[in-house]
Amino acid sequence: MKYVLMFVETQEFAQELEAMGELEREAAYAAVGKWFADHADKITHQAHLAPVHTATTVRLDQGDPVVTDGPFVEGKEVVSGFAEVEVADLDEALRMARGWPACPIVEIRPVR
Repeated sequence: MKYVLMFVETQEFAQELEAMGELEREAAYAAVGKWFADHADKITHQAHLAPVHTATTVRLDQGDPVVTDGPFVEGKEVVSGFAEVEVADLDEALRMARGWPACPIVEIRPVR
């Protein structure tokens, strides 16, 4: 089965990452790199998204399409990246998500 693991960053997590010293931040990024390497045989695609302030939103529910700069919703949690994985079942996707070393929230959705 294919699932998408969406890595959700909170404001608190972003602040903690920003407050880290260079060596501590490098270690945090190395842990993420190791997680991807450890699961490389199951990851079919992955991406780290640009910061939320770079988003452009097209709203189609108000008559004519409306294009705005910024995210579609103001929130304290934002998706900062994702990985598409091919695994046996949801339990295997959950095992992968439980080992994620970075953002404090991982949302898992099946791919149709």
